[in-house]
Parts: sequence; structure tokens; C-alpha cells
Amino acid sequence: MQTVLVTGGAGYVGSHCCLALAEAGFRPVVFDDLSNGHREHVQWGPLEVGDIRDAARLDAVFAAYAPVAVLHFAARIEVGESVKNPGAFFDTNVGGTITLIEAARRAGVKVVVFSSTCATFGDPVDLPMKETHPQAPLNPYGRSKLMVEQALADYDRYVGLKSAVMRYFNAAGADPQGRIGEWHEPETHAVPLAIQVALGQRPRFTIFGDDYDTRDGTAVRDYVHVLDLADAHVAALKRLLVGGSSETYNLGTGTGTTVRELVDGVGKVAGAPLPVEIASRRPGDAPVLVGDHAKARAELGWKASRSLDEILSTAWRWHRGRLEQEP
Repeated sequence: MQTVLVTGGAGYVGSHCCLALAEAGFRPVVFDDLSNGHREHVQWGPLEVGDIRDAARLDAVFAAYAPVAVLHFAARIEVGESVKNPGAFFDTNVGGTITLIEAARRAGVKVVVFSSTCATFGDPVDLPMKETHPQAPLNPYGRSKLMVEQALADYDRYVGLKSAVMRYFNAAGADPQGRIGEWHEPETHAVPLAIQVALGQRPRFTIFGDDYDTRDGTAVRDYVHVLDLADAHVAALKRLLVGGSSETYNLGTGTGTTVRELVDGVGKVAGAPLPVEIASRRPGDAPVLVGDHAKARAELGWKASRSLDEILSTAWRWHRGRLEQEP
């Protein structure tokens, strides 16, 4: 059984990728500082607690487990916080990644799958957004991810480190068996925020802007089930392990969901409409963000197979189950 080091594997997307790795016959070893992740979400392999900026700790873990590859999710992700504290994002997301890559190289690891984001693009120029779309990030978070993409290109060009850059849009949903789900503190993501309203944990859901040039006036986003994203990472890993070239993939559905449709969908699975308030548009919010998946389909045999109904129903079951387990 081949071992894969999964940084940030106690987090939302990382933990679901560990599930997918285990089902594909790999042994995921999680490396996580638990600042955003959760110990109880590490269920498919060992947990090593550590910071990706700690070279000595990384060297020890690489030596202990001899992984064949790294799946790299560990990062600061809060866009608003990146504007307030850009240095912390460059320190962790860029500096930490370089420390990780150098540790991997010392251990003889030559394959990295990197969790990137559509935030590297900035405002959309063409829709749906292809891999070749211009990159002009609107915040330090997106810029930190773009800087890592550029670094990985140089590592490939000059020292032969192979990588897959996975740019995804809006990860959502949960493990259908309810073992893991989306859990951020504080919560800033639309699907769990809407579910918290449905569960009575928040008074109402705020829609920022209902005057966009879209089918119902609210912004459109591309929601992809987290297990579809996990499947793409496993497919990219397998491709690299048999000698595939370094590539970048946009992981979207090719279609989008308006905020109003999302809220109505949560109300449907919850059995009652959600109370909603309308607020003004937020600066920097694009009217539409939708990703093209043609390259991932051609090279990885991947497309998002789980519907919005599956996204919302699996998320609802996980959040409701977690609430029921609270004392």
C-alpha cells in the first residue's frame, strides 16, 4: 500500500480526500496543526501534528512514513482576513509551501498535488473560466495561491518536481455516511451558513445584492460536491505517479447556482423556507463565477457527478447530526 502525506488533512476538503485516498487503496498520513482542522476528522490513517513551516518536523515525518507523494491542502483560507493580515498568508501559504516542497525533495518525493483556487483569477473575463483565463487576484489569499502555482511551475521546469494544480470553485456537501462534513470556525461559507439558519442557529440568511444581471438578480456561484473534488485529486495523483506531466485543472461544473436558488434548496431539504434579508453588494464580489472542466474531463476522466440536491442533502444531514450529538 502506497503512503501519501496529506497536509491539512484534518480540514474540510483534505479530510474528504483522505476518505477518497483510502477507498482508492492508498494510506493517507495527515500532517496538520489543527488550527482549522479537527482531530475527529482524521479517520483513515495516522495524524501527525505539525506546522508546514517547521522543516525539522517535516523531515521527521517524511523519514517515518516514506510517502510517494504529497497532497497539499494546508493553508490560511479566509479571504477577509488576508486583506487585514497579508503577511500571515504569505508566511504560511507561500513560505510554508516552499518549506514543505524542500522537505519533500530531501526525502526523494517528486509528486505534489496542490489545492489551489479560482480566487487566482480575480474578476471573470470569459465564462465559464478555463485554465488559460487571465490571473489577476483581488486579495492576498488569491495572490498567495497564485505565487505557489508559479513556484511549482519553476520546480517542474528546473528540478523535475511534478505537480497537479487543482483550482476549484465552491466546495460544498459532505460524506453521505455523515462521518465528516464542512466545519469552519468562524463560519463564512454559504451552504453551512444557510443550514445554520434552517437549524435555528442563526436568525436569517443575508443575500448580498439582488440587483445583479443574473436570472434572479443574485450572484451565481459554481458549487461542486467535496467528494467530486476528492475524486479529481486522486485521479491527478494516479496520473502523476505513472509519469504524467505537470498540469493545472479547473474543477467546476460548467453551470452555476444563484444565491437565491441555494437558499431555496436548503429550505427544501430542511422542510421550511429560510428567513432572508437583502443587503448591498459586497466590494469585489463578481456577478458570476463558473468553472470549465473540459481539461479535467479529457485528461483525468473527471466531471462533477453529484447534483446540487446531493450537495445540500448530504450537508444538511451532517450538520443536523452534529447538532443532535451536542450535549
